Amino acid sequence: MSLTRLIAAACVVGIWLLLCLWAWRRAGRQSAQQARALQALNAPPPEDTLLIAHATQTGYAETLATQTAESLRAGGLNVRVAALGQLDLARLAAYRRVLLVVSTYGEGDPPDAAAAFAGQMQATSGATPALTATQYAVLALGDSEYTQFCGFGHRLNDWLHAQGATPLFDLVEVDNGDPAALRHWQHHLGLLAGRSDLPDWQAPVYDTWRLTDRKLLNPDSQGGPCYLLTLSPPPGATSQWLAGDIAEIGPRQTRGGPLLAHREYSIASLPEDGAIQLLVRQMRSADGGLGLGSGWLTHIAQAGDDIDLRVRTNRNFHAPDDGRPLILVGNGTGLAGLRALIKARRAAGHKRNWLIFGERNAAHDGFCREDIAAWQQDGTLERLDAVYSRDQPERRYVQHLLREQADSVRAWVDAGAAIYVCGSLQGMAGGVDAALQDILGDDRLQAMQHGGRYRRDVY
Repeated sequence: MSLTRLIAAACVVGIWLLLCLWAWRRAGRQSAQQARALQALNAPPPEDTLLIAHATQTGYAETLATQTAESLRAGGLNVRVAALGQLDLARLAAYRRVLLVVSTYGEGDPPDAAAAFAGQMQATSGATPALTATQYAVLALGDSEYTQFCGFGHRLNDWLHAQGATPLFDLVEVDNGDPAALRHWQHHLGLLAGRSDLPDWQAPVYDTWRLTDRKLLNPDSQGGPCYLLTLSPPPGATSQWLAGDIAEIGPRQTRGGPLLAHREYSIASLPEDGAIQLLVRQMRSADGGLGLGSGWLTHIAQAGDDIDLRVRTNRNFHAPDDGRPLILVGNGTGLAGLRALIKARRAAGHKRNWLIFGERNAAHDGFCREDIAAWQQDGTLERLDAVYSRDQPERRYVQHLLREQADSVRAWVDAGAAIYVCGSLQGMAGGVDAALQDILGDDRLQAMQHGGRYRRDVY
């Protein structure tokens, strides 16, 4: 063998040895990291610690879990990150709040590293709920080309529910890394952290709309001022959206100032109206400062000003294609999403609609009174029940009315009705969900949710 070949062979062997050494050290580091993570998980967490668990096949879910942790830490929260495969029921139960970022592999399967946890889910199915003190939310990653889109995420969500855990907010589906869905997840992270200024991971690409009208709907109300805003599209633009879709707004602290993290609002109009309309309540912090998004839209921006806006498709809250009965439940500015749905139903000639709406006082908080009266007059609304919480000594909300009308709710559902809920996550959405579970039974309500007959847009 020539000297050149000997040198070449020695180089190949040397490179192979270096690769082996690198792989050995890398495996050692990973093993040590896993051991440290497991040791941390076995230690009792501080009471306020939020757990972020990930199940990944390619590493993407772990990356998003890390970004989630960074956002929440920036918001001042204490968080811990772990692989789902390192957890069991006892470790989960040690945390009051848990966020889960999970991929689906193939047709609804868990990632390989989460197979053991999926086995635990199956083994504990039907057992006494062990997570009744836990609140959770799931970010489900998937590919809609597969029949079981986000299948493992949905199974995990159902299992947590069956274990007695309470959702912090509804499951968020991400189709092939859809940045709009990830912004929606970030929107909820901001609410969890109590911060409206957490930067977007990827800012929306906005169009320039114009604020053309702003009308105060509740003068002298006990609640914050609520406005109906009208935003006109860019000249020559053909803007399309469906009832149930969301407007992402880029707010500013001053007119002409830099864009800040996006805020989300349910759209209250249809493209046929020629404009996007929003119902926005002016929010203030404990120190009296204006909310980021509501301050921009209801106070800082003036008629004629440009508004940065992008429409986000919200498939889970689109109206049914057929004429099935619809029960629409909401409170406050949640009337926005319901208003658009009722407009769409009216345009399609579907008149079996029951609106249940809650606010503070009938004298001051009858939002969109003229619209509702017209829908009653032309038969678009078969039934209307308005609940005003401050008009009697004891507080009365939409969930109370649902319980009072339990027989009617069951009759509508027996006739094929779908239930759409829009409004505040805290209080209203949970109260309505509990009322519906009592009226219909948990299994039936969950089956309705899986079949697209129970849909929520809550915030």
